[in-house]
Amino acid sequence: MLPKLTITAAAEKFMRRIVRFSGLPAGAGFRLAVSSGGCSGYDAQFSAEAGPQSGEEILEVNGLRVFLPATSCQMLDGVTMDFLDTPTQSGLSFFNPNQAACGCASAEAAAPPGIARIDISAIGRAAARVAAAPTTPLAS
Repeated sequence: MLPKLTITAAAEKFMRRIVRFSGLPAGAGFRLAVSSGGCSGYDAQFSAEAGPQSGEEILEVNGLRVFLPATSCQMLDGVTMDFLDTPTQSGLSFFNPNQAACGCASAEAAAPPGIARIDISAIGRAAARVAAAPTTPLAS
């Protein structure tokens, strides 16, 4: 049974590029296998494949074929899949609104993807250091 999976435009574009640049013939697709793990709750493996493997479901996304193993179908039900490309993270991202946040210490302190926190007082100290630095006159 196919999952109720939401795929953002960015994730679709990423998957299409993987398939297009694979050199496989028309009809090839994107194989996505997920398992439990990681802070998002999912570890993902993906590849471009000529066709589905035995027992895989085929999800059609605007003409793109996505091959999903049965266990991945169950895990992806109700999930939103996105592609993030930020200075700190690049890759597929999964959001499951029914899953609690992970309990690791880094998850509580981490800023949301694409957002950096800078303490204003740190900026002031850096500017003061630059202003206090000795200058060398330019030779004419």
